[in-house]
Amino acid sequence: VLIASYLEPEHVERIRAAAPEVVLRYEPSLLPPPRYPADHYNTVQRSPADEERWRALLSRADVLFDFDHAHLADLPAVAPRVRWVQATSAGIGQLLRRTGLDRTDIIFTTASGVHAVPLAEFAALAMLYFAKRLPFLLSQQRGHRWERFAGGELRGSTVAIVGLGKIGLEVARISRALGLRVIGTRRDTGADHPEVDAQRPIADLRSLLGEADYVVLALPHTAETEGLVGAAELAAMRPGAVLVNVARGKVVDEAALVEALRSGRLGGAALDVFAQEPLPAESPLWDLPNVLVSPHSASTADSENAKLSELFCNNLRRYLDGHPLINVYDRERGY
Repeated sequence: VLIASYLEPEHVERIRAAAPEVVLRYEPSLLPPPRYPADHYNTVQRSPADEERWRALLSRADVLFDFDHAHLADLPAVAPRVRWVQATSAGIGQLLRRTGLDRTDIIFTTASGVHAVPLAEFAALAMLYFAKRLPFLLSQQRGHRWERFAGGELRGSTVAIVGLGKIGLEVARISRALGLRVIGTRRDTGADHPEVDAQRPIADLRSLLGEADYVVLALPHTAETEGLVGAAELAAMRPGAVLVNVARGKVVDEAALVEALRSGRLGGAALDVFAQEPLPAESPLWDLPNVLVSPHSASTADSENAKLSELFCNNLRRYLDGHPLINVYDRERGY
């Protein structure tokens, strides 16, 4: 087992203890240094000698904890023994398709569920940000102005959650605790969830959007969801409604979103993901007063590596004992 991105020593030891029969290799000097807690996306420039050492480790690995982002397209060549990769992200479908790894026989497991709480808390923050008029409050504080005003309240409002997976259901739980009415869509219509007041098929998206004061996008980026929220869907939203996107940027027609925000049709947007990342400096989204920009970081919390290690330990024992793995990537669905 080769650990391919930085983990704190206590988490490495936890993995070692979970499977003492495994040869576990962890060489932090060969890995990208973390820029912040739970950073799995930094790059590294290895010397020729270090690259040779790293390739030797890859060549002997049967299991990878995380992708080696320096060797994606050529992973089958440099790591021919690898049969399973545990990802540190839930949304790996586009990466696998882009690199052709979805056409290999490697098993990929995602981090689905690990980021549900921080993303749901970001959605709650976003709704409170607009309901309590936080931009106005901050501007008043900066200007040393004391001017009483009236804000809104979330209780009694309606939130529509597009994608009632692990993230969406956590958004639903927090929203219900805050007193909101919760409606939503999911790909597989099944039994109603106790935190959701009404569940609709995705075909009813526009009518669902028209009922909501807040819309939270929490679905994966697939061929079916790309461009799902376009000009017609934005027009179907209630005037003054707020859009929160913790899914993927390409789920939304960004140009149509900018127009809806500029015109005042939408009350605001809280965006953690964008069509192009990093968000270009010339994007109007940076400067629109009714937009909250987050640099694709709402999912990342200082507790992430502990959760990832727990998931990997569980999956590693399952792998060694011949049991089904958790969060196996579905190549047909794309997540």
